[in-house]
Amino acid sequence: MAAYFGLVPWVVFLPVIGLLLNLLFGRRLGEKGIGLIASLAAGLAFVVSVVLALGLGYNPQPVTIHRADWLVVGSLNVAWNFRVDTLSVTMMLVVSGVGTLIHIYATGYMHSDVCHNGDPGRYRRFFVFFNLFIVAMMILVSADNYLMLFVGWEGVGLCSYLLIGFWFEKGQEGLGNARAAKKAFVVNRIGDFGVLVALFFIFWAFGSFNFTDVFSKAAAVSQALPAVTLAITLFLLLGVAGKSAQLPLYVWLPDAMAGPTPVSALIHAATMVTAGVYLIARSSPLFNMMPAAGQIVAWVGALTAFFAATIAVGQSDIKKVLAYSTISQLGFMVAAVGMGAYVAGMFHLVTHAFFKSLLFLSAGSVILGMERADEGQHGEASGHTVQETDPQDMRNMGGLQSRMPLTFWVYLAGALALSGIAPLAGFFSKDEILAAAGHTPAIFVLLILAAFLTAFYMGRQIFMVFFGKPRSQPAAQASESPAIITGPLVVLAILSVVGGVLNLPGLAWLEQWLSHTVQDVLPGEFTWPVALGSLTVGLLGLVVAWLVYGRRSLGSPASPDPLELSLNGLFRAVEHKWWVDEAYHAIFVRRYEQLTHFLSQPVDLGVIDGAANGLARLSRGLAQAWSRLENGFVRTYALAIAIGLVLILGYLVLR
Repeated sequence: MAAYFGLVPWVVFLPVIGLLLNLLFGRRLGEKGIGLIASLAAGLAFVVSVVLALGLGYNPQPVTIHRADWLVVGSLNVAWNFRVDTLSVTMMLVVSGVGTLIHIYATGYMHSDVCHNGDPGRYRRFFVFFNLFIVAMMILVSADNYLMLFVGWEGVGLCSYLLIGFWFEKGQEGLGNARAAKKAFVVNRIGDFGVLVALFFIFWAFGSFNFTDVFSKAAAVSQALPAVTLAITLFLLLGVAGKSAQLPLYVWLPDAMAGPTPVSALIHAATMVTAGVYLIARSSPLFNMMPAAGQIVAWVGALTAFFAATIAVGQSDIKKVLAYSTISQLGFMVAAVGMGAYVAGMFHLVTHAFFKSLLFLSAGSVILGMERADEGQHGEASGHTVQETDPQDMRNMGGLQSRMPLTFWVYLAGALALSGIAPLAGFFSKDEILAAAGHTPAIFVLLILAAFLTAFYMGRQIFMVFFGKPRSQPAAQASESPAIITGPLVVLAILSVVGGVLNLPGLAWLEQWLSHTVQDVLPGEFTWPVALGSLTVGLLGLVVAWLVYGRRSLGSPASPDPLELSLNGLFRAVEHKWWVDEAYHAIFVRRYEQLTHFLSQPVDLGVIDGAANGLARLSRGLAQAWSRLENGFVRTYALAIAIGLVLILGYLVLR
């Protein structure tokens, strides 16, 4: 099987080949050729991942494949090695498998999107960036050391910036999307600073970045340098809070909806946001040595899960509901790995990739259906669509069940899986986390409340989008999306339904698989009392959603939300996201802008530029003074020589 493991570099090289082909020859290939190459590149990477998984099935012991030496400075020797173990291959399968389906979907979606936005030439650029995203994530999950992992970590940050701001000239005031991309980039730099500091501490304490070296010394170093080990884990948590959108660095993820819908699915389901959960699972030997750090991680995750779920309740944008849902579900995963239930966290990561990518892509299908109807109603002007109705506002929808039946059924499957309804995938993975949280009652309460709110806001979304009467002309005239869009949705819907078999109670295949790489401190075992209680909570959330939104027809888009009539100020608070963005702007952004204004005006222009300009004026003055001696007259030079001789003779005589 060693020969099969030698294929692992191709999980990176194949997407690189795909993006290079499109970059160099994409103009000649056309949209079909571009989409085919990009999708094949991701799909072949998935095939390689499957081969690696089969190899580990025969021999589950970790294998390191050397590719090249990178940094060799003194005692520092960092190589580009690929690590093949059950944890890394699980991530490869998720990234490449779900990523391939998103690529196929994007070939159809982006055809409509670039035409809708009046710039078909960007189709090639999109798929170059899309393949690059897969490359960066594969480097991250296949790395054999923390420094190489950090290369992929920064790579996904760059790709998120490029794809969130793909339509950089669109959005509010023509700058909204560019601002969203910048916000994601800046907020993630805060988390990346934490990872970088953790890497400094790791090399100082362990003398190596290699996973095997670090983890073999974890027990000894934690006893000799407990404060350093605690600092490493907490700084890693800061990085996780940035990448996986946890409190207080979650604010970039909802704004990431500025990117095209396939970008939202790739970021929120299969790639970037899962990197933080993977980092903690990979670093489990360090966190196992520091129970205090694990408790902090668990509390951050639980608070994020509940807090983000409250905000999702009050959103009207179909994609932002799912964005805050992602933040909340990531909170479940972070809480799980913080409690030491690494298998439960990874199990939910996998199932969440299925149903959350399904929901985002289905939301994209709904948006396309609304846009097609709106374009048909208003036509086009000067090559740009005249957009009268916001196609992402759920208040403009309604009645789409009959207009887009296939999209409705797959959306319903994703919503029920996310809500934890049996026997769908989310039922099994979420309940393992809740069972692990039973050892910490306060965290359990936060997570069970988040589970109730999850079912409620997903029920609210289903009723607002698909049931009742159409609340706008585009909703009344929407049509089903083509097969290139709905095909991947059907596959993801099937995975969302049957994904729970990966760790089915009594079989525990995923637990046995991951046990060769990570050891649970607190096993997230499936327990029927917790499962039945969680199922009851999920069903209760759906029933409450039906009572508020389903049993009566909603009014016009301008009518107040039914929940607002009951909750008044509380609904406005969640609708405005608890004003966290405004608080951040007032406390940090505005102060930063004031500081930069001060540094740019009195300090930069006054002091720094003043000093530089003063030196320039002094040099110019001296040059002008000396230039008077260089006037080109021989008599002036003879006089100067004579004066010099007199001075020299005078000095010699007087000495």
